[in-house]
Parts: sequence; structure tokens; C-alpha cells
Amino acid sequence: MNDAQRVLHWQDLTGPELAARVEAHTVAVLPLAAIEQHGAHLPLSTDLDIGLGLLAAATAELENHGLDSPGTVVVLPPLALGASLEHTAFCGTLSLMPEAAIGVIEALGEAVSRAGIRRLVLFNSHGGNKAVIDLAALKLRAAHGMLVVKANYFRFAPPAEALPAAELRHGLHGGALETAMMLHLAPGKVRREALTNAVSEAQRQADAGARLGPEGDAGYAWMAQDLHPSGVTGDATLADAATGSRLVAHFAARLAEVIEAAAEFDLSTLR
Repeated sequence: MNDAQRVLHWQDLTGPELAARVEAHTVAVLPLAAIEQHGAHLPLSTDLDIGLGLLAAATAELENHGLDSPGTVVVLPPLALGASLEHTAFCGTLSLMPEAAIGVIEALGEAVSRAGIRRLVLFNSHGGNKAVIDLAALKLRAAHGMLVVKANYFRFAPPAEALPAAELRHGLHGGALETAMMLHLAPGKVRREALTNAVSEAQRQADAGARLGPEGDAGYAWMAQDLHPSGVTGDATLADAATGSRLVAHFAARLAEVIEAAAEFDLSTLR
């Protein structure tokens, strides 16, 4: 272990090494993803690939900040499987039941607390995980007095004019945003011959002036096939590697800011 390193990986340390590096501003980061269908053009690992790619870029930026910034950052092994009930009609999806997902996050958070770390960032790259993360984070806060930050990259504001507004609104799964980042992070995994424009039922409803849709301030529960028979929504043909590079850099910079803010947060406000 290099004592000059700011970013460490939990599984690479011995127990005594981890204990020696934990201090008041240490932040643990738990990557949360999914293994699930993303249509014919993207692999089942898409959410995991994107999440780990964004985290690698963010931690490289944090490492560049050096130990002048407060807080060692300890990255936990990723929780690759998520709550993907909405995608279970499609071959290849691996899904935890929501109760199981909450329990796993709670158990890992409890282990972080036992190690003496009171700052935890749950970094999520799968939309279906959001509800279970909300509940698990609150339970960890109540049980262990921890700061638990819920960082969903898809809730970060995108860079200006990176993609059309309608695509950002309706291209929820396997559309231009995810495909562009995969073209940058893992181009060999993208089946370019299968890129297509899968117009979401949500977009059709919005264009028709419907008062109720699957997303928005009063959305209804949906399965992926409700939005498009392929399980994909969005125009993947708009994606290119240059846009993906811009998106990754932008989201990673925001994630680095979130981790820095977690390290600096005044824990005395948690009563």
C-alpha cells in the first residue's frame, strides 16, 4: 500500500491497513449497478460498465487532487446485480428482489460503519435501483448515524446540448446517452449493426397530449415492454464516441465533486 495514495480499493487492503487509513473524513464509495437486457446493441453489463467507467474517471481526478484534500476515499467492490424487476421479461436479466437488494446494501453499509467510516456514497448507474437505495440509505442513517449520499449519475445535469432534449427525456434505456458512453468506454461491446431508434411509449403519449405517462410528477409503474417491445427506449443511432467521452468527463467531474463534498460535510449536523 502506498501511503501517498488517496484512493484505495477495499479488497486490495489488509484489515490492519484499512484500519490505519480510516480517519474522520474518510469516504467509502459503493458502486451499484445491474446486469440486465439493453436490447440487441448493448451488452448485459452496460450499467456496470458505465458505472465503473465513471467511477474510474472520478477517482483519477480525486487522486490528482492529492492528500491536500481531506479524506481518504475507499472504493468497495461493486454490487453488480441490482433490482431489475422491470426488465425480467427479457432474456439475460439478473435481478434481486427489492427486499434482498435493500438488505445487501444495509449489510455492506453496516460493515463500513464497523470499520469506523461514517461517510458513505452510494454511486448508482441503474434507474431501477433508485427506490431501494432511498430506503437503504435512510435505514443506514437511522441505525448507524452515518452520512449516506445517494448519487445517481442519471440525475446529474447533463452537459449543455450534448443530446436533444427529447432524447434525454425519453431515451431512458439503451438510447443515445448510454450507447454514446459505451462507445467511449467499451466500444468493442457495442453491436453497431443493431443500433436503432426505439420510440418510447412515453414519447408517443407526450406527443399526443396525454395527461398521464410512465414518468413525470405522477407517473405509473411500468415494465420495460410497456415502453417499447424491444425493451429499449431512445435513439441509439444518435450516439457517437466523442459524445460519450464528453458525457463521461462531465458526469465523472460531478461525481468527484460529490465525493469531495461528502468528505467535507459537517457530521455534527446529523443529530
